[in-house]
Order: sequence, then C-alpha cells, then structure tokens
Amino acid sequence: MHDTTALLVELGSVILGLGIIGRFAGRIGLSPIPLYLLAGLAFGEGGLLPLGASEEFTAIGAEIGVILLLLLLGLEYSASELVTSLKTQYPSGAVDFVLNATPGAIAGLMLGWGPVGAVALAGVTWISSSGVIAKVMTDMGRLGNRETPVILGVLVIEDLAMAVYLPLLTAMLAGVGLAGGSIALLIALGTVGFVLYLALRHGRLISRAVSSDNPEMLLLVVLGLTVLVAGVAQQLQVSAAVGAFLVGIALSGEVAEGARKLLTPLRDLFAAVFFVFFGLSTDPAEIPPVLLPAALLAVVTVFTKIGTGWYASRRAGIGPRGRWRAGGTLVARGEFSIVIAGLAVATEPRIGPIATAYVLILVIVGPLTARWTEPVASKLQAALAGKRKKPAVVADQPMPSHDDLTPEHAGRESD
Repeated sequence: MHDTTALLVELGSVILGLGIIGRFAGRIGLSPIPLYLLAGLAFGEGGLLPLGASEEFTAIGAEIGVILLLLLLGLEYSASELVTSLKTQYPSGAVDFVLNATPGAIAGLMLGWGPVGAVALAGVTWISSSGVIAKVMTDMGRLGNRETPVILGVLVIEDLAMAVYLPLLTAMLAGVGLAGGSIALLIALGTVGFVLYLALRHGRLISRAVSSDNPEMLLLVVLGLTVLVAGVAQQLQVSAAVGAFLVGIALSGEVAEGARKLLTPLRDLFAAVFFVFFGLSTDPAEIPPVLLPAALLAVVTVFTKIGTGWYASRRAGIGPRGRWRAGGTLVARGEFSIVIAGLAVATEPRIGPIATAYVLILVIVGPLTARWTEPVASKLQAALAGKRKKPAVVADQPMPSHDDLTPEHAGRESD
C-alpha cells in the first residue's frame, strides 16, 4: 500500500475509533482518557496491531495536543490572577515538592540508581500532568469551581519550576560543571520572566494586535503565535507547555473568548491524539517486570498528591468538599514525567520502564480519583461523624413514655 494511502487509512481509523471510544465513555459517565491510553497500548509497539504509517504524524499531533490544552487553560485566567495565585500559593508549591518529590528520590536511592537517578525519579513523581488535568476538569465541567484556581496555581508553580529543574537535570546527566548549569538556568529563568512581563504590562496591546473580526484570521494568528512561542520556549529549555499557557494568559477580553470558541474543537481532537500516542509509544512487554514497584510508588504518591491539594485548598479557604476534589484532581502524572524519564534513560536505562508503568497507572487512576475522591471522603466523614454522635444506651433504665415526660423534658425533646 502506498505510504500516503496507509497514512490516511490508519489516521482515519484512529480518529473514528477515538470518536467511538469517547461516546462509549460518555455513556458510562467516565472520562475517555484511560480508554484512549489503553487503545494506544493495544495498537502501539508490541501491541496487537502496530500502526507504523501514522506514527510520525501522531507524534506531532500529540505535541500540538499538549500545547492546545495549556493554551485553552491559560485563556481562562488573566495575568493578574496568575501573579496573585503565585504570590499566595508558593507555600503550597513548597509542600507539593516535599511531599511528592521525596518518595521518588528515596525510591531511586533504594533501587541503587545513585544521585542522578534519584533526582530524575523525584521529578517523575513530583510533577502532575497539566494536560491530563486540564482535560479532566473540562470533561467534568469544573473550570468554574472555587477550587479550580487553587489547582491551576499548583500546576503553574510546577510548570514554572520545570524551568529550573530541567536545565539542572540536563547538566547533571551531561556531567556539566556548575558554570554550564548556571548559564542554562539563567536563560530559562530570563525567558519565563520576560514572557510574564509582557503578559502583565502589555497584555492589552498583544490582545489588540491579535484581535480580528474574521474568525479565520483570529484562529490562524492565535494558533500560529502559540506554536511559535512554544517552540522558542522549548529551544530555550523552558517547557513548550509553559510557553503555550503564558500565551493564553497574555490574551484577554473578547479575543480570549473568541479564541476559546474557535480552538476548543481542535483541542479536543489533538488532546485525544496525545493520549493515544502516549500509549502507542509504550511496549506492553516492558510493564509486567516493574509493575509492583511502580504500583507501590503510585499508591504512596496518590495520597501525597491528595494531601497537597487538600493543604493548598485549605489555605485558600475552600470547604472540605472542594479540598478533596482538588487533591483527587492533582493525582495524574503524564507528559512532564515522560520527558524527564526520556532525558535520564541514557544515563540510567532502568528508569524508562518503571517511569512508564508509573505514569500509565496514575494517568488512568487520575481521572478516577478526580471523580471519586470527594464522594468517598464525604461518605467516610459522614459515617465517622454518625458513630461519634450515636447516643449511648444505659442498661436497665427504660426510656420514659411520652406521658412520663415533664414539661421541661418535653421542651428538650422538641429541640
């Protein structure tokens, strides 16, 4: 079969399959993300029917999917809201780092990977998946919830922290000295600071320059600008996702609203491609040997992430139900964890399979904890409160009948 024909057949089959899977997930009230991943595993490397012709296109589509997810997330909030979130939530970012990076670092040392492997695995367990979480919150209609700015604040702190972490990890993996690592770090921090400055000081000018009454022109300009900034950010050792998010922050008003409406269908398409590609790039045969340690690490970090969300929401004055929702939503790991593992695999090959298994577990469990953490926690709290309030029965003392109640007793009974 001709290469182009094979590409079209495979690509059409994948997109049609995603549509069917998405409809099925909607029927059973489940986020389609876990099903997208399982479909990718079934038809990827080592799966039932490898898809070779569309692999390169799918890889590019996956990158675009992450960029669009973060762009649409950034369009929901203004630059001033971002800065306020960073100012008020940096203690939550510190707690997030301690709770979630520590298990990975300890596991890396216990597995005998040395300091570099421990630092790499710490990053894998630390960073939540902005892409998965953005999709989950959208699917569940939670973008307007009170806890959503808290979740976004934690995610933004994590994403911006990658501007510090990734250059340092790259320098450690390459054996570069302190001077080389410091230069890479300064470039990354300078890039983030410059984009934030533009968003804060000149966001209206940027929105005015991008604005257009023609939907086609608005779509092309916003999409082109986002991809360009994401590519430059990636080249400067800053995450492409951070670059896309900051472009969304820089746009405001009618431009942001119009861009959101135009880009939402594209986001949904390419986000689905991203999750499928993640499964396609994983060999199922590598999962079983490392499944037990990956599962243990996943269990520990599910609870540490829930603790992070609970703490951050409590600091923001969110009620108990919102705290549990925030914690459950933050559980998923994804794109950053895979990027970190990919950087480290040349120095420590054993990190690849365990990181893949770990991320697969949590990217499937994450949408489930986002949905069920709050209901389960509420039921447990209600059950415990009911046990504490249950009156004790005094033996050998029968309860008085209604006729035996004095006026004083009757008044108390009615209260």
